[in-house]
Amino acid sequence: MRHQRVINHLGRTSSHRKAMLANMAASLIIHKRITTTTAKAKVLKTYVEPLLTKSKEDSTHSRRVVFSYLKDKSAVSELFREISPKISDRPGGYTRILKIGNRIGDNAEMCIIELVDYNEAMLGGAEAAKSKTSRRRRSSKKTGEATAAKTKKAASEKTKKTPKQIEKTKEQSSDAEADTGKSE
Repeated sequence: MRHQRVINHLGRTSSHRKAMLANMAASLIIHKRITTTTAKAKVLKTYVEPLLTKSKEDSTHSRRVVFSYLKDKSAVSELFREISPKISDRPGGYTRILKIGNRIGDNAEMCIIELVDYNEAMLGGAEAAKSKTSRRRRSSKKTGEATAAKTKKAASEKTKKTPKQIEKTKEQSSDAEADTGKSE
């Protein structure tokens, strides 16, 4: 009977499963987001969230415990240096699973598992609104005078004529004078 045997073995031996989860957890900590199957993501979530909770207390003991699970020195230092200060006030729920559809080859259900505090797309709405502040341009005498000079220059350029246009207007004016002289 399989009473209370709720662990998903993922079709692997115990050692293979532990090694795979350690690698996936290290990748998640380093890259902040990974793409995997939904079954693996659910197991990884239960594997990595206690490690993130353990990282809130930066002591030698907690570092050694986390290292015994991750087996990656750079991932442990990244976790304690950058991630733990950011998640220190969060009471849990450090990861998010977003389903992205099925894989083409074997139709496995795929998803993205990511750290909640590091999602730029979902945090981008709040940060984008925060970063878009209205700023006024400086209005000093120099900029006002420069703007007036630019508009005068643009107006004079519009009225300026090329040498060909000047010749044509002279010819037209002389023709008009000749016509008025003939009619008299």
